[in-house]
Amino acid sequence: MDEIDTKVKNFLINFNTSGVEFNCLPSFSLQQELQRDYLRYRGIHKCKLILACIIFALGKHYFSYVFTNEDCFLEMPHQLQRSFRPPESCNFCRDIRNVPRITNVDPDEFEQKYAYTGGPVIVTDATVNWTATEYFDYWFFKEIYQTYGRRKGAIKCQFFPYQTGFRNIYEALSLDEARVRYEIGTEPWYFGWSNCDPVILQKLRQHYGRPYFLPKSSENNAVDWVFMGGHGLGAHMHVDNVRLPSWQSQLKGAKEWILAPPPECYYSCNFMSVVVQTGDTIVLDTNKWYHKTNVLSGEISITVGAEYD
Repeated sequence: MDEIDTKVKNFLINFNTSGVEFNCLPSFSLQQELQRDYLRYRGIHKCKLILACIIFALGKHYFSYVFTNEDCFLEMPHQLQRSFRPPESCNFCRDIRNVPRITNVDPDEFEQKYAYTGGPVIVTDATVNWTATEYFDYWFFKEIYQTYGRRKGAIKCQFFPYQTGFRNIYEALSLDEARVRYEIGTEPWYFGWSNCDPVILQKLRQHYGRPYFLPKSSENNAVDWVFMGGHGLGAHMHVDNVRLPSWQSQLKGAKEWILAPPPECYYSCNFMSVVVQTGDTIVLDTNKWYHKTNVLSGEISITVGAEYD
C-alpha cells in the first residue's frame, strides 16, 4: 500500500502520467488543490478508524438514536464533508473523454442514456420557449427581492458569496450601477443562491419551467438555484453535497466548466473542459464530479438550475 501511495503522490505532483489526459485542462494550475484533496483523502482513513472505535464504544442504541435521524443537530464543515465522503465507483466517469451535445432528445431516451449515469451532457434546446432569457437580469432580481424578499413570512435561503464577501442576497443586490455594468475600475462580482421561498419561486418560474427532456417520472424540485456574475470570477473547484443529479441552464452569457474526477478515480477518468453557451443546459452529477466554473467575457452570466430525481 505504501508503494502505491508513493506512486500516486508522485503522479499528482508531477502530472506526468499518460493515463489521465491533463492536456485537456485549461491554462490554470489545479496542482495544489488536487494535492490537498488527495492527501486529505488518504490521511483521513486514520481518523475514520479512530472515529469508528469511538462510535462503537458509544453503543449500538446510541448510534442509532443520534446518527440515523434525517436532520443533524450540528452541520459538518464543508472541508470535512468532502474528506469523509465515501469513495466512488469510477464507472460513472470511466471512458468519458468529452461532453456530448444533444438536441431534440426524447425524455425516454434521455432517461436511458444520460439521466442517471452521472456523466455530463449538454442539451442545446431546453430554453427555447423560456422568457427568462429575455427578462432575467440584475435589476429584475433586485426588484423581485425588494418587493417580496423582505415581506413578513419570507423564507431565508442559502446564499453563496464565493469571492465577493457579500453577506447575503440583499447586500449582493445593492450594488451601484457602475459596478453592475462592470465599468472600468469597479470590482468584479459573482454570487449565487438557492431559492426556497415559494412566493419568489412562483414569480421566477413564470419565466422558465421544468426542462422538457427530464424523465417523465421525475418530479419538479421545490428549490431552484440561481448563479449570476461577470467575467473574471466563478465557482471554485469543489464537489457538491446535495441529494441528486442536477441541471443548469445558461440563460445569458457563457461559462466554462472544468470537470475533474474524484481522487480515487484519477487513474481511471479524465479531466474535461467545456463551454456552456447561452441557451445550453448542462446536466451532471455534481456530487461525483469536482467542478469549477469561469465566467467568460461578454454579457453577464445568469444560470438557473435544480436537482431532479
